[in-house]
Amino acid sequence: MARDPRRTTKRIPAPDKRYNNVLVAKFINKVMLDGKKSLAENVFYRAMDIVAEKTKKDPLQIFEAALKNASPFVQTRSKRVGGSNYQIPVEVKGDRKNHYGIIWLRDAARARKGASFEERLAAELIDAAEGNGAAVKKKEDTHKMAEANKAFAHFARF
Repeated sequence: MARDPRRTTKRIPAPDKRYNNVLVAKFINKVMLDGKKSLAENVFYRAMDIVAEKTKKDPLQIFEAALKNASPFVQTRSKRVGGSNYQIPVEVKGDRKNHYGIIWLRDAARARKGASFEERLAAELIDAAEGNGAAVKKKEDTHKMAEANKAFAHFARF
């Protein structure tokens, strides 16, 4: 019997070893390069140790606050209407928020200058939890773009 292409099952990764948290597992999977998961786990856990050492708070709460502050609520999608392309603001739903937040945190940490990736990731998580940092700026820029194109919201039919 052939599978129905409209029915897909969402694969949820197993929670990580240390925090037993699915979001942490997703973050580790996005940090991973070339399938080296144990290396990605070690890097993330060392970054969390640095966060705990610097802030004297629970690193999981810092991580969740950073992800919350870096996750967008709206984005713009391009749509062609009458020969012109318009950037139409669209609400970001469900797991896409976390996806963008994770990607932006990871990319901001990679773009930072610093000694090791663990230190750069820890610094970006701390900054994002406080509402600063490149990942939060990316979110704010996305929101500004959506706000600027609010006039085209009536074209939205995605």
